[in-house]
Amino acid sequence: MQTKIKVLHIAQAAGGVDRYLRSLLKYFDREKFENILLCSYDFNKDDYDEITDDFIQINMQREISAKDDLTSIKQVRKAIKSVKPDVVYMHSSKAGAIGRIADLGISNIKIYNPHGWAFNMDCGKKKQAMYRIIEKVLSLFTTQFVCISKAEKESAVQNKIANAKKFNVILNGIDIENCNKQLNNGILREKIGIPEDAFVIGQVGRISKQKSPDVFIRAAAKIKESIPNAYFVLVGDGDMKDEILQYAEENGLADSLKITGWVENPLSYATTFDTALLLSRWEGFGLVLPEYMLAQKPIVACETDAIPTLIDNRVKNGLLVPVESSQAVCDAVTELYNNSQLRTKLIENGKKAVYEKFDAQRVSDEHKKLIFNLLFDKKE
Repeated sequence: MQTKIKVLHIAQAAGGVDRYLRSLLKYFDREKFENILLCSYDFNKDDYDEITDDFIQINMQREISAKDDLTSIKQVRKAIKSVKPDVVYMHSSKAGAIGRIADLGISNIKIYNPHGWAFNMDCGKKKQAMYRIIEKVLSLFTTQFVCISKAEKESAVQNKIANAKKFNVILNGIDIENCNKQLNNGILREKIGIPEDAFVIGQVGRISKQKSPDVFIRAAAKIKESIPNAYFVLVGDGDMKDEILQYAEENGLADSLKITGWVENPLSYATTFDTALLLSRWEGFGLVLPEYMLAQKPIVACETDAIPTLIDNRVKNGLLVPVESSQAVCDAVTELYNNSQLRTKLIENGKKAVYEKFDAQRVSDEHKKLIFNLLFDKKE
């Protein structure tokens, strides 16, 4: 009987990484691979019962703390020695750092997927420099990197993180089957208090600095002047929620804004949108963009990091605007409101792109090919 390839996935951050893992593991060949997930307590075991062979949780925090991180490293190392995986696959910056340090001196293949480089975040020059140094040092203990976009690989090469040959681009994808289930059970406008005749502008994502909810609400004030029946929806929660609500109250938008808070099936709320936004200041990929395309929504997104590799501005599947420009967002949304032909073109091209480029089955197949190649090369 052929022995399965044992892959230990390590993840700290939930959110986009959680969605990525669920779609990736769903399509892995269970007859050839044994998948174990070692993760923080931010993950829900029930989501992984049918797609993993084992599920291990430890205390692993996002914030840097010498004491807590050392404890996490010891627990991860203990788990690696117990599981004895053929491949240790680390997802996102914190898990990547802890996992690679914990795996030092242990014989296996080490794959690291940053899901967006920390040194590209808007976090100050000193922190960016620190993150670059950390990535360069830990790259010495990394067999291969997986980049979720060409932009992510180009950024790593430009910053001299490692030799270009170490980077593999496996373009991100979505679980089309699961997304369609959410869309088929879409939220009705009346259920969440949106007027039926409203022109709805929405965004799915954390209400935090990265996703620019402050730019969203400032753009909303401008849009309301040219589109009186405009209504605005933020699907998510986060540390900037109170700030956004206060701005809305002070600028006469309180009756035209809905913040859902954390919801189980965020894409089901996108069915209420007439136009979908992603106004990120930085973005490793922007998984919600192909979800918007599948939902047949015209898109306005910021031209940052990987986003221009997903959105072909005006030509195909969306409109791109400069980062932090509320006026440009207003202009793009107003143009879509007034131009039904443009809306139709973007919707049709977007849905076609999902099936051609952004299917999670393809992402899983490319991972399996990479792992097979690495194991073969190692044995050679």
